[in-house]
Amino acid sequence: MSIFKVLLWPLACLYNLVVKLRNYLYDIGHKRSFAFDAMVISVGNLNVGGSGKTPMIEYLVRLLKDKYQLAILSRGYGRKSTGFRLATAADDAFTIGDEPYQYLRKFGSEVMVAVGEERALAIPTLLNQSIEPQVILLDDAFQHRSVVPQFSILLTEARKPFYKDFVFPMGRLRESRIGAKRADAIIVTKCDGSMNGEVELIKRYSGEKPIFFTGLDYKQPIPFFGDGKITHQIILVSGIANSSYLQAHVSDHYQLVAHIKYEDHHAYSEEDIRSIELQAASGISILTTEKDMVKLITERFKALLNQGNWFYLPIETIFLENGSEFDKMICQAIEHRLYQLQNQEAEHK
Repeated sequence: MSIFKVLLWPLACLYNLVVKLRNYLYDIGHKRSFAFDAMVISVGNLNVGGSGKTPMIEYLVRLLKDKYQLAILSRGYGRKSTGFRLATAADDAFTIGDEPYQYLRKFGSEVMVAVGEERALAIPTLLNQSIEPQVILLDDAFQHRSVVPQFSILLTEARKPFYKDFVFPMGRLRESRIGAKRADAIIVTKCDGSMNGEVELIKRYSGEKPIFFTGLDYKQPIPFFGDGKITHQIILVSGIANSSYLQAHVSDHYQLVAHIKYEDHHAYSEEDIRSIELQAASGISILTTEKDMVKLITERFKALLNQGNWFYLPIETIFLENGSEFDKMICQAIEHRLYQLQNQEAEHK
C-alpha cells in the first residue's frame, strides 16, 4: 500500500463511518424504504466508475422485453432537466442524459424509459402511466436505499474487484465491501478468462449468493450516417469511466493513431469537435463509443461532423458460463413477484 493511501486512511475511516450509519438507519427503519406494486430490479455496483451497468441493463431488456411490460428508470446523470421525465421521441442526451438516451434509441418503441433523481418519487409516477410497467429496471441504484428492490444485481469489474478495493478516498468504493451482502446475485464483469478461483474471495463479503462471470462482446463499428466503411487507421474518442478495455480491443483490430480521452459523461463542445476533426487526416476514421455517439449526433454538432468519417462501437454483455441459469433465476423471481401481487389484489377485492 502506498504512503499516499496510508495518509488518506483517516478520511476513509470517517467516510466509511458516515456510510455505515446511513445504512444502519435504513436497516432499522429509521430512514424509510418504499416497496412498490411492481417487480423492481436494481443494477449497481459498490465502486465509483464503470462496471458495465449499461450493457447489463441492455442484456436484461433483451431478455425481458417480449415477456413483460418493461420500464428503465435512471437518474439521468448530466442532463439539463430536473425531476421526473418520461422520455419521448423529442428527447435527446441533453434532456435525459447519455445512457437513458442510448436506451431510448435502442428500445424506446418496446420499453418505457424515464429519469428521476429521487427514484422513490419517480416510481409511483411511472406506475400511474396509461400502460403500467410490470418490471422496472433501476440503473445504478445499489446505494439508493429509499427503494426496496425485489432483486438486486451487484456488478464488479474483473480487473478492479470490490474485494480488493478500499472505500473513498483510499480507493473507489462508495461503501465498504460488506455491502455486497445486500445483493441477490453478484456478476463479475469484463472478464477475459476464467475467474473461478475468485469465488471464495467474493463469498467472504457476499455470503452464499450466486456468482456469474461475463465478458464484453464488441460488435462491428456502425457509421453515424449512411453506410460508409471504417478504415484501418483509427482515432479513438472516448468519454467513459474506464477506456482501457476499449483501447485494447481497438489496438488489436485496427491501427490506433491516437486516443483522445475525456472524463466520464463528458459534455462535448463545438471546440472539441473541431479539434478531433483536425487530427483526423485523410484516410483516418474516428471511432467512439455508443454512449459518446448519442451526444454527438445532435443538430448542434451535425454540421461540424465529417459525416462519412465518424463511427461508433456497440458492445453487449455475454455470460462466459451459466447464462441460462442467470436468465432462469431472473424470470423465476419476476414470476414469483407477479404472483404475489395478483394474490394481494385478489384479497383486496
